[in-house]
Amino acid sequence: MKTITHWIGGKPVEGTSGRFGPVYDPATGAQDTQVAFATTDEVDAAVAAAKAAFESWGAASLAKRTAVLFKYRELLDARRDEIAALITAEHGKVHSDALGEVARGMEIVELACSIPQLLKGELSTQVSTRVDVASIRQPLGVVAGITPFNFPAMVPMWMFPVAIACGNTFVLKPSEKDPSASYRLAELASEAGLPDGVLNVVQGDKVAVDRLLEHPDIAAVSFVGSTPIAKYIQMKGIEHGKRVQALGGAKNHMLVLPDADLDFAADQAINAAYGSAGERCMAVSVVVAVGDTGDELVGKIAERAKGLKIGPGTDPASEMGPLITREHRDKVASYVSGAAAQGAEVVVDGTGYSVEGHEDGFFLGVSLLDKVPVTADAYQDEIFGPVLCVVRADTYDDAMKLINGSRWGNGTAIFTRDGGAARRFQLEVQAGMVGVNVPIPVPVGYHSFGGWKDSLFGDHHIYGNDGIAFYTQGKVITTRWPDPADSGGINLGFPSHS
Repeated sequence: MKTITHWIGGKPVEGTSGRFGPVYDPATGAQDTQVAFATTDEVDAAVAAAKAAFESWGAASLAKRTAVLFKYRELLDARRDEIAALITAEHGKVHSDALGEVARGMEIVELACSIPQLLKGELSTQVSTRVDVASIRQPLGVVAGITPFNFPAMVPMWMFPVAIACGNTFVLKPSEKDPSASYRLAELASEAGLPDGVLNVVQGDKVAVDRLLEHPDIAAVSFVGSTPIAKYIQMKGIEHGKRVQALGGAKNHMLVLPDADLDFAADQAINAAYGSAGERCMAVSVVVAVGDTGDELVGKIAERAKGLKIGPGTDPASEMGPLITREHRDKVASYVSGAAAQGAEVVVDGTGYSVEGHEDGFFLGVSLLDKVPVTADAYQDEIFGPVLCVVRADTYDDAMKLINGSRWGNGTAIFTRDGGAARRFQLEVQAGMVGVNVPIPVPVGYHSFGGWKDSLFGDHHIYGNDGIAFYTQGKVITTRWPDPADSGGINLGFPSHS
């Protein structure tokens, strides 16, 4: 059986714990790969390698850092099909979706390539007689990232390229469910010329996570995952004196006003709810239909949902692949099975779905629930699967009360032809990312990604300017070079700005 191991100090390191996690092909349900779980000693070795590498990498010129990053971007571009194939094999998403994931991750590598511009400081001259003040940003040291299964390449690339561009060294703990993509990213970084120890990958479970959170040599931790774990990461990290950015879960609402193009809205609801099998924190999981739009909109969504092609991610005809594990597939299905008893109308039932020739795969058909009560589990919980809830609202104000009443505030969208309504919505809605006729408003690399409320724990969003701020610390330098003609002298009074 193939074993995925660790990448420490620029080379593969075999695991010694004797503990392994299964890695499945979600399309077949078969396991021919396992991942080695790190011991605390192996985590410590990765941190030690990163700490040793920081001595030179933190002092490396911006020109050297960007040269490596440009080469890395070139290698990623050349190997994007290979990386996408690893994602499809272990996550299950269709190849085109996996390619899109790699492309969005590469956006952040491109952002990191512009680090000389992003790290430019500020200078004020002559703040007092012959006194200048400069503000600069410097790296933190060793930083860590803990990433989820749903984007095994993109989310790590949201973190480590920016961190290492700023001069830090990095320890990555990817999801144990699909570890190969992250390992390959580290190999390619080494091939691009990244010095040994600057980027390390430790595979594992809670043992590795807790050690990263406790380790005294780690200055900051980035996390993307569920809300309960994000809360844990923040509390544990702060307890041990670390800077933390922890992105949690979501229940993203898509508001559809009566003047919207309902065919366009239905198309976008399908894309946003069922793409990547709904396993993304920016998926639309609730459509809020305002006024008399509900029946027609639900009919259009149902018609499209029933025609989707579900199959293995390696099949070019597949539009949606399987879910990540059998257990997760069954959990998602339970929300649909129990929906009617909690007052919802099951319009499309995707439970019990199977693909010929892949009967043991973790497949689930798409489901559409209408008139979902806000008390139902399908509305209250983050399902993280291909289940779309429709909630009816009489007015815009009723819809806004519903959306802003959610404990999450990750992403949201409005569909309308009314510019005034759209402007009002983007100012009033309580969410970190807003789309106007855009269902999944994930920001481009030079803006930052992050939500509000229970979708974000910590002060900084990820990548963009917030990413630069998170991975650096500010320093202010006040300088005076007296004129040789100055007599100097002693003055015990408070300095003046004369």
